[in-house]
Amino acid sequence: MRTLKLISLVIFSIVIFKSNTKSKKIDYLPIHNQEKKVLSEPTGKNTIKVALLLDTSNSMDGLINQAKAQLWEIVNELSYAKCGNENPDLEIALYEYGNDNLSSKEGYIRQVIGFSSDLDEISEKLFALKTNGGNEFCGEVILTSLKQLDWGKNRNNLKLLFIAGNEPFTQGKIDYKDAATQANEQDVTINTIFCGNYENGISGKWQDGARLTKGDYMTIDHNEKIVHIASPYDEIIIKLNSELNDTYIFYGSHGRNKMKLQAVQDGNANELDEVVEVKRAVSKSSRIYKNNSWDLVDAEKEEGFSYSKIDKKTLPKALQEKSPVELEAYVTKQSKRRKEIQEKIRALNVKRNKFVAEQSKGDSAGLESVMIKAIKKQAKTKNYVW
Repeated sequence: MRTLKLISLVIFSIVIFKSNTKSKKIDYLPIHNQEKKVLSEPTGKNTIKVALLLDTSNSMDGLINQAKAQLWEIVNELSYAKCGNENPDLEIALYEYGNDNLSSKEGYIRQVIGFSSDLDEISEKLFALKTNGGNEFCGEVILTSLKQLDWGKNRNNLKLLFIAGNEPFTQGKIDYKDAATQANEQDVTINTIFCGNYENGISGKWQDGARLTKGDYMTIDHNEKIVHIASPYDEIIIKLNSELNDTYIFYGSHGRNKMKLQAVQDGNANELDEVVEVKRAVSKSSRIYKNNSWDLVDAEKEEGFSYSKIDKKTLPKALQEKSPVELEAYVTKQSKRRKEIQEKIRALNVKRNKFVAEQSKGDSAGLESVMIKAIKKQAKTKNYVW
């Protein structure tokens, strides 16, 4: 009897084991296969991730000025990208390196802002950069950005790193080749922008730094004065930009300050050149310029948004006494008005681009031009199109 019970127990255990094995087959795959499976699956919305690493040593004022002046043109170009039937998001990160005001323990490196889609904040941080010093450790700033930033696991993400400077690429305790190895493991393409003579950049290993991740090596004259071509449409676009600002409805604890920041960045663009303000206005008419964290028109489009959850004390005074139904009606009205203004700006920009193309004397060799060319070239490998 005992023997019979023992045999029954063994048979039962085998059946249970086989059943569990069949239902959890994935658990018995080799670990490296499981990791490869996870890393190869798209997760979340497709995103263009651009990390900009800028040398802020003494000689780089021209580079910083080019970045300030051309940020909006780069954003505008990226707003036209598509991956399949989807319009990808855009996130930009910013680092500075080679500045003696930064900590020597950190390799004279600072993360100015991590990956963000808040274009006003990115602009604010960029305009706050000051040059001083220093010691430019390219390998270290690349490796630091690879480790600190959230590059994501979506295989369709376009992950691009741009590093600009004018000292040898070999300086510092971190070998740029080790940084390139890490970049390849994370599917990040390193693009190098040498501020100076093409051959000097090659001898300084800037070309090799890009080659190791199949990136592009580029050179610019960072001290070249940027020539902005004005058009007959600029004044109208700037006026429409002012009308566009009137459609924003701040809310939340940071809403009022964020709206002020928007106006400050309009002013910063205008101080550089009226044309820069025009390009920023075009960016603000694009799908990429979103402010759902502080603006009700953008926020109400988000899943889970509810007018009843808004703290009315954080709204403009004229709206604080409105009921949720009245507030929704007002937001709908402003949303419609914004869409109309944005469409007008985009239509005028088409005419503006045609005019500028006719007046242009050839391709620019500035920061914006080389970055856009590299981005479009590398985007093809992941089926991004314009």
